[in-house]
Amino acid sequence: MACPAVEVPCLNSEALTVEQKPLDILPLPKIAEVLQTALRQNFKEAEVSVVDCPDLTANSWGLAASGLGGNPRVLDIGGVPYLMPTVTREKLYDMKDYPKLTGGTGSGLVIGAGAAPWPFLNRNAEMMPNLYVGKEGEVNQETRVTRTHDEDNSFSTSKLPPNETRNSLLGNLFISDGLPGQVLKIHAKNRTGDKNFVTAIREALVESFPSKSLGLGGVFNIVKGKARMHVMPDFSPCPLDTNEQIDSWLKFYEMSSPLTILSVLVANDPGLDIRVEHSHGWGENSQGGHYHYDTTPDQVEYLAYYNLAEVCYRIDRPVDN
Repeated sequence: MACPAVEVPCLNSEALTVEQKPLDILPLPKIAEVLQTALRQNFKEAEVSVVDCPDLTANSWGLAASGLGGNPRVLDIGGVPYLMPTVTREKLYDMKDYPKLTGGTGSGLVIGAGAAPWPFLNRNAEMMPNLYVGKEGEVNQETRVTRTHDEDNSFSTSKLPPNETRNSLLGNLFISDGLPGQVLKIHAKNRTGDKNFVTAIREALVESFPSKSLGLGGVFNIVKGKARMHVMPDFSPCPLDTNEQIDSWLKFYEMSSPLTILSVLVANDPGLDIRVEHSHGWGENSQGGHYHYDTTPDQVEYLAYYNLAEVCYRIDRPVDN
Protein backbone atom coordinates (compact mmCIF):
# COMPACT_ATOMS: atom_id res chain seq x y z
CA MET A 1 0.00 0.00 0.00
CA ALA A 2 1.44 3.34 -1.04
CA CYS A 3 1.03 6.32 1.28
CA PRO A 4 2.98 9.58 1.52
CA ALA A 5 5.73 9.50 4.16
CA VAL A 6 4.24 11.85 6.74
CA GLU A 7 3.48 11.58 10.44
CA VAL A 8 -0.02 10.07 10.07
CA PRO A 9 -0.19 6.69 8.28
CA CYS A 10 -3.08 5.40 6.20
CA LEU A 11 -5.06 2.43 7.41
CA ASN A 12 -3.83 -0.91 6.12
CA SER A 13 -6.00 -1.62 3.10
CA GLU A 14 -5.75 -5.38 3.67
CA ALA A 15 -7.38 -4.98 7.09
CA LEU A 16 -10.40 -3.01 5.85
CA THR A 17 -13.77 -4.73 5.66
CA VAL A 18 -14.98 -4.90 2.07
CA GLU A 19 -18.62 -5.66 1.21
CA GLN A 20 -20.13 -5.69 -2.26
CA LYS A 21 -23.47 -6.10 -3.97
CA PRO A 22 -24.21 -6.28 -7.69
CA LEU A 23 -26.18 -3.40 -9.11
CA ASP A 24 -28.93 -3.77 -11.67
CA ILE A 25 -28.00 -3.10 -15.27
CA LEU A 26 -30.53 -1.60 -17.64
CA PRO A 27 -30.06 -0.46 -21.25
CA LEU A 28 -28.84 3.13 -21.33
CA PRO A 29 -31.57 4.15 -23.84
CA LYS A 30 -34.24 2.99 -21.37
CA ILE A 31 -32.69 5.05 -18.59
CA ALA A 32 -32.36 8.03 -20.92
CA GLU A 33 -36.07 7.85 -21.78
CA VAL A 34 -37.09 7.77 -18.11
CA LEU A 35 -34.79 10.62 -17.15
CA GLN A 36 -35.86 12.86 -20.00
CA THR A 37 -39.53 12.50 -19.05
CA ALA A 38 -38.81 13.20 -15.38
CA LEU A 39 -36.41 16.09 -15.90
CA ARG A 40 -38.89 17.87 -18.15
CA GLN A 41 -41.11 18.09 -15.06
CA ASN A 42 -38.33 19.86 -13.14
CA PHE A 43 -36.74 21.95 -15.92
CA LYS A 44 -38.14 24.03 -18.74
CA GLU A 45 -35.85 22.22 -21.16
CA ALA A 46 -34.26 18.78 -20.81
CA GLU A 47 -32.69 16.40 -23.32
CA VAL A 48 -31.20 13.03 -22.37
CA SER A 49 -29.45 10.82 -24.91
CA VAL A 50 -26.88 8.06 -25.23
CA VAL A 51 -23.63 9.21 -26.83
CA ASP A 52 -19.99 8.27 -27.15
CA CYS A 53 -18.21 9.84 -24.21
CA PRO A 54 -16.27 12.96 -25.18
CA ASP A 55 -12.71 13.47 -24.01
CA LEU A 56 -13.23 14.39 -20.36
CA THR A 57 -9.62 15.48 -19.93
CA ALA A 58 -10.55 18.62 -21.89
CA ASN A 59 -10.30 21.89 -19.98
CA SER A 60 -14.05 22.25 -19.53
CA TRP A 61 -14.16 18.93 -17.66
CA GLY A 62 -10.70 18.42 -16.21
CA LEU A 63 -10.86 14.71 -15.43
CA ALA A 64 -7.74 12.63 -14.90
CA ALA A 65 -8.76 10.16 -17.65
CA SER A 66 -10.66 10.57 -20.89
CA GLY A 67 -13.70 8.35 -20.29
CA LEU A 68 -16.03 6.72 -17.76
CA GLY A 69 -15.95 3.22 -19.23
CA GLY A 70 -14.43 -0.11 -18.27
CA ASN A 71 -15.50 -2.04 -15.15
CA PRO A 72 -17.62 0.82 -13.75
CA ARG A 73 -18.45 0.60 -10.04
CA VAL A 74 -19.34 2.80 -7.09
CA LEU A 75 -17.63 2.88 -3.71
CA ASP A 76 -18.87 4.20 -0.37
CA ILE A 77 -15.94 4.21 2.07
CA GLY A 78 -16.07 5.25 5.73
CA GLY A 79 -18.96 7.49 6.59
CA VAL A 80 -20.37 10.52 8.38
CA PRO A 81 -20.16 8.79 11.81
CA TYR A 82 -16.37 9.08 11.50
CA LEU A 83 -16.76 12.87 11.15
CA MET A 84 -19.51 13.61 13.68
CA PRO A 85 -20.56 14.01 16.38
CA THR A 86 -16.78 13.89 16.97
CA VAL A 87 -14.01 13.13 14.50
CA THR A 88 -12.18 9.80 14.28
CA ARG A 89 -8.88 11.11 12.93
CA GLU A 90 -7.30 7.71 12.32
CA LYS A 91 -9.81 6.98 9.54
CA LEU A 92 -7.37 7.83 6.78
CA TYR A 93 -7.44 5.87 3.51
CA ASP A 94 -5.26 5.79 0.40
CA MET A 95 -7.13 6.41 -2.85
CA LYS A 96 -4.41 4.56 -4.77
CA ASP A 97 -5.83 1.39 -3.19
CA TYR A 98 -9.39 1.97 -4.40
CA PRO A 99 -9.18 0.44 -7.89
CA LYS A 100 -7.79 -2.82 -6.50
CA LEU A 101 -10.07 -2.89 -3.44
CA THR A 102 -13.07 -2.66 -5.76
CA GLY A 103 -12.21 -5.61 -7.94
CA GLY A 104 -9.94 -3.98 -10.49
CA THR A 105 -6.38 -4.73 -11.50
CA GLY A 106 -4.98 -1.84 -9.51
CA SER A 107 -5.26 0.87 -12.14
CA GLY A 108 -8.21 3.10 -12.87
CA LEU A 109 -9.97 6.44 -12.64
CA VAL A 110 -11.31 7.53 -9.24
CA ILE A 111 -13.72 10.49 -9.10
CA GLY A 112 -16.35 11.72 -6.68
CA ALA A 113 -16.79 13.43 -3.33
CA GLY A 114 -14.99 13.04 -0.02
CA ALA A 115 -13.19 14.62 2.91
CA ALA A 116 -9.70 15.99 2.29
CA PRO A 117 -6.61 14.45 3.90
CA TRP A 118 -6.56 16.45 7.13
CA PRO A 119 -2.81 15.93 7.82
CA PHE A 120 -1.93 17.57 4.49
CA LEU A 121 -3.70 20.82 5.42
CA ASN A 122 -3.53 20.24 9.18
CA ARG A 123 -7.29 20.76 9.20
CA ASN A 124 -10.57 19.49 7.81
CA ALA A 125 -11.64 20.38 4.24
CA GLU A 126 -13.72 19.33 1.25
CA MET A 127 -12.18 17.15 -1.47
CA MET A 128 -13.00 16.48 -5.12
CA PRO A 129 -11.25 13.11 -5.74
CA ASN A 130 -10.08 13.02 -9.35
CA LEU A 131 -7.07 10.85 -10.08
CA TYR A 132 -5.97 8.12 -12.44
CA VAL A 133 -3.81 5.35 -10.98
CA GLY A 134 -1.58 3.73 -13.59
CA LYS A 135 -0.49 0.11 -13.89
CA GLU A 136 2.82 0.84 -12.17
CA GLY A 137 1.19 2.89 -9.43
CA GLU A 138 1.91 6.24 -11.05
CA VAL A 139 -0.71 8.92 -10.43
CA ASN A 140 -2.22 11.52 -12.73
CA GLN A 141 -3.49 13.85 -10.00
CA GLU A 142 -6.32 16.28 -10.70
CA THR A 143 -7.81 16.15 -7.20
CA ARG A 144 -8.73 19.48 -5.64
CA VAL A 145 -9.42 20.46 -2.04
CA THR A 146 -11.37 23.44 -0.73
CA ARG A 147 -10.75 24.82 2.75
CA THR A 148 -12.06 27.72 4.77
CA HIS A 149 -9.97 30.50 6.28
CA ASP A 150 -11.07 31.22 9.82
CA GLU A 151 -9.77 34.78 9.99
CA ASP A 152 -12.12 36.20 7.36
CA ASN A 153 -14.65 33.43 6.57
CA SER A 154 -13.22 33.06 3.07
CA PHE A 155 -12.30 29.87 1.22
CA SER A 156 -9.73 28.70 -1.29
CA THR A 157 -9.25 25.73 -3.61
CA SER A 158 -5.99 24.07 -4.59
CA LYS A 159 -4.84 20.95 -6.40
CA LEU A 160 -3.19 18.12 -4.47
CA PRO A 161 0.32 17.02 -5.49
CA PRO A 162 0.68 13.56 -7.09
CA ASN A 163 2.17 12.06 -3.93
CA GLU A 164 -0.81 13.10 -1.76
CA THR A 165 -3.46 10.46 -2.39
CA ARG A 166 -5.11 10.18 1.00
CA ASN A 167 -8.82 10.47 1.79
CA SER A 168 -10.05 11.18 5.31
CA LEU A 169 -13.14 9.79 7.00
CA LEU A 170 -15.54 9.28 4.09
CA GLY A 171 -15.81 9.10 0.34
CA ASN A 172 -18.39 8.43 -2.35
CA LEU A 173 -16.60 7.46 -5.53
CA PHE A 174 -17.18 6.28 -9.07
CA ILE A 175 -14.34 4.07 -10.29
CA SER A 176 -13.68 2.82 -13.81
CA ASP A 177 -10.86 2.05 -16.19
CA GLY A 178 -11.24 5.58 -17.57
CA LEU A 179 -11.94 4.28 -21.08
CA PRO A 180 -14.12 5.63 -23.90
CA GLY A 181 -17.58 4.19 -24.34
CA GLN A 182 -21.24 5.08 -24.41
CA VAL A 183 -22.62 7.26 -21.63
CA LEU A 184 -25.70 9.26 -20.74
CA LYS A 185 -25.63 12.88 -21.86
CA ILE A 186 -27.99 15.09 -19.85
CA HIS A 187 -28.67 18.70 -20.81
CA ALA A 188 -31.13 20.70 -18.72
CA LYS A 189 -31.99 24.41 -18.54
CA ASN A 190 -34.13 26.71 -16.41
CA ARG A 191 -35.28 24.84 -13.32
CA THR A 192 -39.04 25.01 -12.73
CA GLY A 193 -39.33 22.40 -9.96
CA ASP A 194 -37.97 22.22 -6.43
CA LYS A 195 -35.48 19.36 -6.88
CA ASN A 196 -31.78 19.89 -7.41
CA PHE A 197 -30.22 18.37 -10.52
CA VAL A 198 -28.82 15.23 -8.87
CA THR A 199 -31.86 14.53 -6.70
CA ALA A 200 -34.15 14.90 -9.72
CA ILE A 201 -32.13 12.21 -11.52
CA ARG A 202 -31.98 9.85 -8.55
CA GLU A 203 -35.64 10.16 -7.59
CA ALA A 204 -36.72 9.59 -11.18
CA LEU A 205 -34.87 6.26 -11.13
CA VAL A 206 -36.31 5.33 -7.73
CA GLU A 207 -39.85 6.05 -8.93
CA SER A 208 -39.48 4.27 -12.26
CA PHE A 209 -37.50 1.26 -11.01
CA PRO A 210 -38.46 0.79 -7.34
CA SER A 211 -37.26 -2.82 -7.19
CA LYS A 212 -33.87 -2.17 -8.78
CA SER A 213 -30.64 -0.75 -7.40
CA LEU A 214 -29.00 1.52 -9.94
CA GLY A 215 -25.72 3.40 -9.59
CA LEU A 216 -24.54 6.34 -11.66
CA GLY A 217 -21.30 8.28 -11.60
CA GLY A 218 -19.87 11.05 -13.69
CA VAL A 219 -19.42 14.76 -14.05
CA PHE A 220 -21.61 17.76 -14.78
CA ASN A 221 -21.00 21.38 -15.59
CA ILE A 222 -23.09 24.21 -14.30
CA VAL A 223 -22.70 26.18 -17.50
CA LYS A 224 -24.78 29.18 -16.46
CA GLY A 225 -26.14 30.42 -13.17
CA LYS A 226 -25.08 30.13 -9.54
CA ALA A 227 -25.16 27.38 -6.93
CA ARG A 228 -25.31 27.04 -3.17
CA MET A 229 -22.25 25.16 -1.93
CA HIS A 230 -20.87 24.39 1.49
CA VAL A 231 -17.29 24.06 2.68
CA MET A 232 -16.49 22.25 5.91
CA PRO A 233 -14.41 24.30 8.35
CA ASP A 234 -11.90 22.69 10.68
CA PHE A 235 -13.16 19.89 12.92
CA SER A 236 -15.64 21.10 15.50
CA PRO A 237 -14.26 21.34 19.04
CA CYS A 238 -17.73 20.45 20.33
CA PRO A 239 -19.83 17.39 19.41
CA LEU A 240 -22.23 17.92 16.53
CA ASP A 241 -25.39 16.13 17.63
CA THR A 242 -28.22 17.89 15.82
CA ASN A 243 -28.95 19.13 12.31
CA GLU A 244 -29.07 22.67 13.68
CA GLN A 245 -25.56 22.33 15.08
CA ILE A 246 -24.30 20.87 11.81
CA ASP A 247 -25.83 23.67 9.72
CA SER A 248 -24.32 26.25 12.04
CA TRP A 249 -20.89 24.62 11.79
CA LEU A 250 -20.85 24.33 7.98
CA LYS A 251 -19.96 27.38 5.90
CA PHE A 252 -22.36 28.11 3.04
CA TYR A 253 -21.55 30.19 -0.03
CA GLU A 254 -23.11 31.11 -3.37
CA MET A 255 -20.71 30.26 -6.19
CA SER A 256 -20.82 31.29 -9.83
CA SER A 257 -20.61 29.31 -13.06
CA PRO A 258 -18.77 27.79 -14.71
CA LEU A 259 -18.59 25.01 -12.12
CA THR A 260 -17.44 21.41 -12.65
CA ILE A 261 -19.11 18.90 -10.32
CA LEU A 262 -18.12 15.27 -9.74
CA SER A 263 -21.20 13.26 -8.87
CA VAL A 264 -22.13 9.81 -7.55
CA LEU A 265 -25.64 8.53 -6.86
CA VAL A 266 -27.39 5.25 -6.10
CA ALA A 267 -31.11 4.77 -6.61
CA ASN A 268 -32.33 2.23 -4.03
CA ASP A 269 -29.62 1.17 -1.58
CA PRO A 270 -28.74 -2.48 -2.31
CA GLY A 271 -28.52 -3.17 1.43
CA LEU A 272 -25.11 -1.67 2.26
CA ASP A 273 -26.22 1.39 4.27
CA ILE A 274 -24.78 3.84 1.77
CA ARG A 275 -25.03 7.54 1.10
CA VAL A 276 -27.36 7.73 -1.89
CA GLU A 277 -26.00 10.92 -3.48
CA HIS A 278 -22.94 13.10 -3.06
CA SER A 279 -21.50 15.75 -5.37
CA HIS A 280 -18.44 17.98 -5.01
CA GLY A 281 -16.97 20.43 -7.49
CA TRP A 282 -14.79 23.41 -8.27
CA GLY A 283 -14.79 26.54 -10.39
CA GLU A 284 -12.88 29.63 -11.30
CA ASN A 285 -11.53 32.12 -8.75
CA SER A 286 -10.69 29.34 -6.27
CA GLN A 287 -14.31 28.25 -5.88
CA GLY A 288 -15.16 24.75 -4.67
CA GLY A 289 -17.14 22.60 -2.27
CA HIS A 290 -20.22 20.45 -1.78
CA TYR A 291 -23.05 21.07 -4.25
CA HIS A 292 -26.52 21.60 -2.79
CA TYR A 293 -28.66 23.25 -5.50
CA ASP A 294 -28.71 26.10 -7.97
CA THR A 295 -29.84 29.51 -6.74
CA THR A 296 -30.73 31.04 -10.12
CA PRO A 297 -33.41 28.71 -11.51
CA ASP A 298 -34.35 31.06 -14.36
CA GLN A 299 -30.76 31.12 -15.63
CA VAL A 300 -29.26 27.77 -14.73
CA GLU A 301 -27.96 25.37 -17.36
CA TYR A 302 -26.54 21.90 -16.66
CA LEU A 303 -24.56 19.61 -18.97
CA ALA A 304 -23.67 16.15 -17.66
CA TYR A 305 -22.11 12.84 -18.60
CA TYR A 306 -22.89 9.80 -16.43
CA ASN A 307 -22.20 6.09 -16.73
CA LEU A 308 -24.03 3.17 -15.14
CA ALA A 309 -22.16 1.22 -12.45
CA GLU A 310 -22.19 -2.58 -12.29
CA VAL A 311 -21.25 -3.14 -8.63
CA CYS A 312 -21.55 -1.25 -5.35
CA TYR A 313 -18.73 -1.59 -2.81
CA ARG A 314 -18.95 -0.68 0.88
CA ILE A 315 -15.62 -0.41 2.70
CA ASP A 316 -15.04 0.17 6.41
CA ARG A 317 -18.75 0.60 7.14
CA PRO A 318 -19.33 2.40 10.47
CA VAL A 319 -21.09 0.37 13.15
CA ASP A 320 -23.46 3.27 13.79
CA ASN A 321 -24.89 5.09 10.79
